Formats: sequence, structure tokens, C-alpha cells
Amino acid sequence: MKKTAIFTMGTRGDVQPYIFLSKELMKNGYDVTLASHPCWKKLIEEEGIHFEPVGPDIDIEKEAAAIRGKVSNPAISMFMTMNFIFRIIQESTSEVYELCKGKDFIIVSHSQMGAVEADVLGLPTVNVTLQTQMIGENLKPKTLKDKIIGGMIARMVARPYNRIRKVYGLKSVKSLDEIMSDRLNLIPISKYAVERNPYWEEKNILTGYWYNDETDYTPDKELAEFISGGEKPVILALGAMSFEKDSEKEKLDMFVNAFKKTGCRAIIQGFQKTMLDYELPESMIACKSVPHSWLFKQAKFVIHHCGFGTTAATLIYGIPSIPVPHVLDQMGFAMQLNNLNAATKPLNARDLSEENIIARINEMNGGYEQMKKNAQTLSEKIKTEGGVSEAVRLIGELF
Repeated sequence: MKKTAIFTMGTRGDVQPYIFLSKELMKNGYDVTLASHPCWKKLIEEEGIHFEPVGPDIDIEKEAAAIRGKVSNPAISMFMTMNFIFRIIQESTSEVYELCKGKDFIIVSHSQMGAVEADVLGLPTVNVTLQTQMIGENLKPKTLKDKIIGGMIARMVARPYNRIRKVYGLKSVKSLDEIMSDRLNLIPISKYAVERNPYWEEKNILTGYWYNDETDYTPDKELAEFISGGEKPVILALGAMSFEKDSEKEKLDMFVNAFKKTGCRAIIQGFQKTMLDYELPESMIACKSVPHSWLFKQAKFVIHHCGFGTTAATLIYGIPSIPVPHVLDQMGFAMQLNNLNAATKPLNARDLSEENIIARINEMNGGYEQMKKNAQTLSEKIKTEGGVSEAVRLIGELF
């Protein structure tokens, strides 16, 4: 039985793809260890996966909310979040190193966690990349200017990992390419959503989205009765972006008033602190953790933050959406959905207002039939790919 370990840091959206991958690997006879923040222990172990805690025992979504609350600029917010995660990765290297021992290969997540430690131990690796912008166009002819600018950016991105390499006496690298697998980089995105870049090396493969239908999920009585009691509702699902350091009544008011004025029934996820003393109208209901594989199928459309997971879910289940991106990578996913005509124009979080939310809902209603048709057509194609099975097949060819 081949043994592997996967290490991932971040919010639930940074963990979920590796839960899908771990379960499929286990089904195919692999011994899998999935390591992350201690706060994800219950989430991972409930899926029957061997979990190991790595890093400090913090509530990562609360920490992310605190960072996000300090600045409104999406680029600065993402930079601060990445620096926070990088610090955890650097401080956790001894734990990662110990967990890598005895493994046959390491699956290196999109944070590159585990890459250096695998190198020290001489273990082969497989990479996973969630953002296609992070993949080098190594087959593209480059001008001198491209080489200079690209080299500067590459060295900056590699810097945190060079700090880890220094701990083990390894020489510095000039780019992440030098620490990435030379065999296989799995991209859990559909070829129907993203066109393969002709300048990528052959090892970079779009497998299709990784997901698992929650066929045995049963909603509680209140939620079930709400869904069956009228027209299909709007789902407001801002993921970790709706996790609050403090109550955000003003923000929630914008959505609630917009739903009232446009006649939308709505299911609202998140805003837990605000909801403690917030009275919703009868046409709306709050819900906590419900699998998107079930919840999104109940929706007319979804308003979401365009994290990797919610972006994938809207396409997998054929649901049109209104993107409300908060940070840079989410803006890329939002534009992707809009370009596929499966979503409205993005409404950037810093531009949130009742008036702008109403404008996007009206845009959705005006083009709904076509966006719904496009999303459903994409869903049918995506479901033929078997993304996570394809990923494990490719891993099996190597190990």
C-alpha cells in the first residue's frame, strides 16, 4: 500500500479539494494523511480520513476575517493573508518534515507546503494548483524585458520557501518551478471552464473539477419546509468572506433590503454574529453548514464570493450566479464565470450597496434563461470528466 501525505493551510475552501482527493485515493488503496490547521480536525475526520494537526491551534476563518477587516484594497488584503499563511508554513516545517517520513510520495498543495521537506527527504512529489495564473508559461518565447520582470517576480514568490530551505541547508531557488514536481501538476478545473494554455509544459493537466455529491444529506425540517413553501430561493453564500470578526448588520441589511425590493425569497449562509439578534422576514431563512452539492440545487441563482469551491459548485450543478469577489484570486474566478455567460458582471465587495445589489439582481433576471441554459450545458459536460477519478488515475501511473 503506497503511503502519501497532503498538507494544506487556509479556509475551508483551501481544504475541501484535498478531502475529495484523499477519499478517492483511499478508495483506490492508498494510505493517506491529510494535515492542516487543528480547527479542521472534525471536518476531515468525519470523512474517514486520517488527520494530523499542523501549525498553531487558531480559528483560521476568524483570523482571515480580522485581516480582511483591516484593509479594503483586495490586493493588499490578499498580500496580508498570504504573508500570514506563509508564516505558519515556515513555523510548521519541523512538523511537516516528521509527517513526510515513511511516505512513498508527497502531494504538494497549492500553498507548496511539503515541497521543501519532500526535497530534503528525497521523496517524489505531485503538485496541485488551483489558480491557473500561478502556472509558468515555460514554453513561451520571452523577450529580455519578460525575463527581467518575470525573474524579479519569481524570486519574490520563492523567498518564503527559501527561508525553509535555509533551515535544511539547501541552496536557494530562483523560482517555484525549481521546487515543483517535474512529473505531474494536477489542476482540478474543467477544460470546459478554462482553456488549456498552449505555453504550459505537458505535466500541467486540467483533470476536471473534484467533487462528491452528498446524496445522503437530509435538511432539517425548517429548511425543508422553507424550500418547499414557494418559488426557488436565492442562495447568499459568501463563504469565509461572511465570517465576521464583529457584527456586520449594515452589510446584511443591504442584501436583505435588496431581496425585499426585488421580491426574492432567500437562504442566507454565514453572518453568524449578526444573526444572533437579527430578525429576517418570512421570505428569508438563515442556514449554517449545508453541503453546496445539495443546497445549490435548490436555488434559482447563487450570490457568492467566487472562492474556488463556490465557483466550481455553480458550474458543476448548473446554477447561474452573481459574483461578489473580495480578493484578487476571487476576481479572476468571477471574470471566468462572466466570460462563460454563466454569471452577471462581478460586483466587487468594495462596491457593495443596496442599489448595486438590486442592479445585479435585475441583470440576472433579465438574462436568466440564457445564463441558466449556459450553466446547465456546462454542468452536463463537466460531469463527463470524472475529475477526481482522473487525478487518481494519473497519480496511479506514477506510483
